[in-house]
Amino acid sequence: MNFFGIGLPEMVLILVVALLVFGPKKLPEIGRSMGKAIRSFQDASKEFENEFKREADKLTETTPQPMEATLEEKPTLAPAEQDQDTEEPITATTIEKE
Repeated sequence: MNFFGIGLPEMVLILVVALLVFGPKKLPEIGRSMGKAIRSFQDASKEFENEFKREADKLTETTPQPMEATLEEKPTLAPAEQDQDTEEPITATTIEKE
């Protein structure tokens, strides 16, 4: 029996210390309140899980088919109109050191 990494001898030691600290009359009341707290935590986690599943189902109902991605054709560029009178050709020149 292993709860949260605590073995049986450690559990017995914890219960004996709790019995000495709280007394035999208070110990059952503490156990009941801890049980109720654990139960409410379990109920809250189940409610959260159910709400999450409902929202996921609602999303799948609104989008019945998956979205499809398509590639568009690349636009073809028209040849540039060059006016030979206004443009001068670019030439490379070398710079000489003195």
